[in-house]
Amino acid sequence: MLGKLKWRRRLRVHGFLSRTASKTGQRVLKRRRSQGRKRLTVQKKLK
Repeated sequence: MLGKLKWRRRLRVHGFLSRTASKTGQRVLKRRRSQGRKRLTVQKKLK
């Protein structure tokens, strides 16, 4: 059960919605887009 809570917290803290919600998070996304990152934020499964 603890593993489930870990990824949930990870998504809440570093996920796409939390990034878009704040001004600084939007800056992070903009910077990562300009670098040409394949993944902008963390996801549940990386496969």
